[in-house]
Amino acid sequence: MKCDLCNKPAVVHEVTIVNGAKKELHLCLEHAQAAGLAIPGQQPINQLLKKFVVGQNPPEEVRRCPSCNCTFAQIKQTNLIGCPECFQTFEEQLSTMIEQAQFGATEHVGRVPNRLHTPTQVELRTRKLLKELDAAVTAEQYERAADLRDRLDKLSTDIPSDEPRDDDGGATA
Repeated sequence: MKCDLCNKPAVVHEVTIVNGAKKELHLCLEHAQAAGLAIPGQQPINQLLKKFVVGQNPPEEVRRCPSCNCTFAQIKQTNLIGCPECFQTFEEQLSTMIEQAQFGATEHVGRVPNRLHTPTQVELRTRKLLKELDAAVTAEQYERAADLRDRLDKLSTDIPSDEPRDDDGGATA
């Protein structure tokens, strides 16, 4: 094809359709630059399409642990933390991930021996669990609420009683 303006070889071909009418414009490099249609060192079409699809913003850099070079995506995929420094690097993401895995428990309590089940400790733990249960029901987190209910039931069955119990676990009269 030749340039519509000067008959030099055309390097830019513009096709526009307005109200169903197709209009073609073929320009050489000089006339295309003058019209603002060609830029020296123009990017290949695949890069232009990539920018169009992804957008003009460059991709965000992925945060990596400075010690082991691990990313949070790798930790989430493998459920393994690379090194102790990963805890500090990904503290915010890890805390939410651990909280979800532990049904909201963010601190380890462990098992408590029966002799340490004093009424005040049991009462404090019961109050705390009841508050968490109310919050979970209010937030419509029913799975978490069921877990808290089960923990409350277990806590109430683990309380030592001065009354002797029968084989069913109930107090004898």
